[in-house]
Amino acid sequence: MESSQTARKLKMLGMVLFLLGLLTGFIIMKFVNPRQGLAAHLEGVMNGTFLVVAGFVWNELLLSPKAQKAAYGLLLYGTFANWFFTILGAAWGTSRITPLAGAGFTGSTMQENIIAAGLATVGLSMVLSLLLIIYSLRGKLNG
Repeated sequence: MESSQTARKLKMLGMVLFLLGLLTGFIIMKFVNPRQGLAAHLEGVMNGTFLVVAGFVWNELLLSPKAQKAAYGLLLYGTFANWFFTILGAAWGTSRITPLAGAGFTGSTMQENIIAAGLATVGLSMVLSLLLIIYSLRGKLNG
């Protein structure tokens, strides 16, 4: 995919995620754990905004096509999965990996493990995508 098309797609998907975050805000009190529902709302809004920003810097990246593809995939997975696993944790009332948002709630062992694994992969994908982006934005300093 051409770089400008990728940038535009990141902006559009960021707006989609932002909308999902806003819509999540309407159902916060329907979750088993409303505090975690609020966290899911904020994850959608913040990660959507982050994807839009990534779209605006995308054409500045100095990465090989393979590295760009990796960064793109990691960004999409990390941002959307962050919202998804947080909303799932709110619906299930999990708390092991989110003790502040989940205080007073406990999911089944399987539910807790799914959320823990999901959020661990989110963290890893976001760190890796940001390392690629930061590295590629370093450029040559003139001065």
